[in-house]
Amino acid sequence: MAKEKKLVEQITSMKEDFAQWYTDVVKKAELIDYSSVKGCMIIKPAGYAIWENIQHELDRRFKETGVENVYLPMFIPESLLEKEKDHVEGFAPEVAWVTMGGLQPLQERLCVRPTSETLFCDFYKNDIHSYRDLPKVYNQWCSVVRWEKETRPFLRSREFLWQEGHTAHATAEEARERTIQMLNVYADFCEEVLAMPVIRGQKTDKEKFAGAEATFTIEALMHDGKALQSGTSHDFGDGFARAFEIQYTDKENQLQYVHQTSWGLSTRLIGGVIMVHGDDSGLVLPPRIAPVQVMIVPIRQDAEGVLDKAKELCETLKSVSRVKIDDSEKSPGYKFAEQEMRGIPLRLELGPKDIEAGRCILVRRDNGEKIETPLAEVSDVVERLLIQIQKEMFERAKAHRDSHISDAKDLEELRRIAEDKAGFIRGMWCGETACEEKIKEELAVTSRCMPFTDQERISETCVCCGKPAKKLIYWGKAY
Repeated sequence: MAKEKKLVEQITSMKEDFAQWYTDVVKKAELIDYSSVKGCMIIKPAGYAIWENIQHELDRRFKETGVENVYLPMFIPESLLEKEKDHVEGFAPEVAWVTMGGLQPLQERLCVRPTSETLFCDFYKNDIHSYRDLPKVYNQWCSVVRWEKETRPFLRSREFLWQEGHTAHATAEEARERTIQMLNVYADFCEEVLAMPVIRGQKTDKEKFAGAEATFTIEALMHDGKALQSGTSHDFGDGFARAFEIQYTDKENQLQYVHQTSWGLSTRLIGGVIMVHGDDSGLVLPPRIAPVQVMIVPIRQDAEGVLDKAKELCETLKSVSRVKIDDSEKSPGYKFAEQEMRGIPLRLELGPKDIEAGRCILVRRDNGEKIETPLAEVSDVVERLLIQIQKEMFERAKAHRDSHISDAKDLEELRRIAEDKAGFIRGMWCGETACEEKIKEELAVTSRCMPFTDQERISETCVCCGKPAKKLIYWGKAY
């Protein structure tokens, strides 16, 4: 028990210091390690396995909508990047540049991609000629580099992994439809697989992506009451197409500009899973994303027949779960604490007395419940419990989010809530950027989105200036 206690004590309590708790979890659960390259992280096997599951499930969902995967270079010539003025200005502070090739200066600087809109545009202008070539619905899995001043594992690092979709369409209607479709793919994935409830909505013009006509977002609420932008989808209209001369001949033999979209989601989702579901003992992983769903812990594994039975159970459970055996030489108590820290949804305890009685003990990571289970029924029980855990984790996260949504009618009420209560704040808005900027400057909260399905007029006036309101906005502090 001393070792078990020591292991858990390595994690700072959430209430004591949430930021330090988060750092402790990602380190002690061996999701990442720090790199000698400042601001960059090493994603260890336990962390990368989560990303692989995210990739696998998202890739399947993308392809069901007609998406094809491609891969474009990681370098962007400076002249190419500068073709879209707004886009360049939006990313300029974060761009990393390559100026030497071997020992020779380059004739033109190369940007290490912060995102790939310009590369796809350069590709599309040579690949699209006729309406028969449309739509182009492409995605790439890659890394990008943004020279962030302040970094935190998964949430914000100078290099991170993501996917970026880039599509080209004949009409504005088709492009907007794809933009919303991919946002809904993201939202469904977060809720169904990560058990992470999200608000779907549109960004204000101030917060939209550089060069976009409209940006749509999913916003999740972390345990500490801060928002996390968890995925975005952008409608570019024909702005990029005009800058890069991407035209096609329509059915009437007339030249038209294509309409484009892009959409992206990154490893910051792993940080979201940690901060939505974790506790003071470490990770709590939803079963559908957990690399290991069941860990079998033999008790007195040196006793005759215990390891053999554990291996037999492992083979049995492979048909309904991702399962492993912890047959290390550590004490059972240390193993329990270690598996809790790693967030494994179910622990199966099996000792000589259990075998004699024809049973095992299943322990849920999410709520600590112990279920005595006949060995003959273990597959059915495990399958049912994994579904139940997934469902109940989502319900708890949604209840937490919903209990941390407040309404504000004027600036003083918004200020009081922002100072006293963590979470989303709903408030009406007149549509003026000046009000948005004033709220950010004075209250340190930003507009998160104008929600799709929640446009209740909680008042008739703007929460900032008192003028007639146009839209309801979710405001909040964010990562």
